[in-house]
Amino acid sequence: MPGGGRFRALGFAGKGILPQERMKTSGRTMPGSELSYTGPMAKLRHIAVVVKDLEKAAAFYETVFELKRVGEEHLEMGSGIYLSDGVINLALLKYKGESGSGLKDAASFVGAHHFGFQVDDLEAAKKRIEDAGGKFFFTLGSSKEEANFEVKYKDPDGVIFDISEKGWLGTKK
Repeated sequence: MPGGGRFRALGFAGKGILPQERMKTSGRTMPGSELSYTGPMAKLRHIAVVVKDLEKAAAFYETVFELKRVGEEHLEMGSGIYLSDGVINLALLKYKGESGSGLKDAASFVGAHHFGFQVDDLEAAKKRIEDAGGKFFFTLGSSKEEANFEVKYKDPDGVIFDISEKGWLGTKK
């Protein structure tokens, strides 16, 4: 890459990174291609966004991006409308409080809240997460055979994410 380009600006150029330590993507090289995990790759299939007005937000995404409404829930912790493009579930959420959201001031929060991965083996994924420093948060649903059943974790920085074997309404494995 002549002159180092963006990688020089990011501090990658001239650091002695060998070609076998780089990953090729879109004609660029990236450090960190050596991955130790060789099992089936988890698939990003769920993104949850907290909104002020569920119906207004749903109408926006349905109109602008032609997402389809695939479900709706009203639980003790809050409510959600689920939209999908046929592959990924977009959960529009409105929490009632800290329970389930992990937010001290859930009423004023708006924005990206968590994301979810569909995995082939829930128990194996739990072990990998915990071995890497992830902390169990809570389970939503009663059976891993249900759509939208998820096990919630926090990564080492406290970012919330879900894992699910069955996936979410409107997702594709």
